[in-house]
Amino acid sequence: MAKESMKARERKRALMVEKYAEKRAALKAAGDYEGLQKLPKNSAPVRMHNRCKITGRPKGYMRQFGLSRVTFREMASSGLIPGVKKASW
Repeated sequence: MAKESMKARERKRALMVEKYAEKRAALKAAGDYEGLQKLPKNSAPVRMHNRCKITGRPKGYMRQFGLSRVTFREMASSGLIPGVKKASW
C-alpha cells in the first residue's frame, strides 16, 4: 500500500494539471515558453504517476487494467478478472 501522503500528493497534482490545462495549451499554441516556465511545476501532466486504483502502488502498473501487477495477479487467481487464464506464474 502506498502512503496516504503520497496518494494525497498525486491527487493534488491531478487537480493542478486540470486547473492549468487550458492555460498551458494556450501558451504552447502562442509559443510563449517564458510564460510556460512561470506556471507551477506540478501543473505539467508529465509529473503525474500512474498508480494502482486499489492499492496505490506506483510500480508494475498495467495501463490496460489500471492495476499493479501484484493486484492483477491476486484478482486473476481469485477469478475476479474474466478471461484471464493462469499460465505460469
